Amino acid sequence: MKNYLTNMFWGPADHDEFSNGIQLAINQVAPHGIFTGDNIFTFGRNLSFLDDEKFIAAFSKHVETDAEKAIIWRINILCWAARQSLRIEGDFVECACYKGISARIICDYVEFGKRDKGYYLYDLFEHSSEMSHHSMPEHSIDLYTQVKKRFADLRQVHVTQGAVPEILHQVSPNKIAFLHLDLNNASAELGALELLFDRVSTGGIIILDDYGWLAYRAQKEAEDPFFEKRGYRVLELPTGQGLVIK
Repeated sequence: MKNYLTNMFWGPADHDEFSNGIQLAINQVAPHGIFTGDNIFTFGRNLSFLDDEKFIAAFSKHVETDAEKAIIWRINILCWAARQSLRIEGDFVECACYKGISARIICDYVEFGKRDKGYYLYDLFEHSSEMSHHSMPEHSIDLYTQVKKRFADLRQVHVTQGAVPEILHQVSPNKIAFLHLDLNNASAELGALELLFDRVSTGGIIILDDYGWLAYRAQKEAEDPFFEKRGYRVLELPTGQGLVIK
């Protein structure tokens, strides 16, 4: 039995007091199967992804920050979805990829270099005060080049700089097996879905990173009608992600 403990929680007014409260709760349960971090506290769980040696090797090789370490459960769900999508016709797409960490972990985990698929990554990579969505710590004029270097050994990975959904009209695959959206912006995410959803193959998997988070509720409110109009309903996961299987 294993635990996975981090101290990364988003939003507490007093982080130290909150952490002390989590520790008090941990002291009241059996000392196995505990997960803390990414606004999740669970106990008595199998945490099966910690026993997946291939996943842990890929994850450990590429994560760089405490925040990235905290979202291991989210990244494992992405790896699960990517692995399931290997048998589905079409390519992989991620909007927005930021530093490319989760996509690189997926590539290692599913041995993407051996697959007859493309992986299309999109991001602005830079940020200005005029943009409606918030910046990320490592947005910079150098990030695009850094992400391209991260995937330099994988010819099937196409890193494209530009605004979603506009850039998708210039570069995007005709058939999609796996679609990951993490745009932090309701209009951009809905625009991506309007353009790409019909290209997702039957059985293809869509992961919406922001769907279950109150801070991004505008995305849920835009996406629920979109999917319900087409006969689908998003499954909100405890990680804050949304899941749709077409």
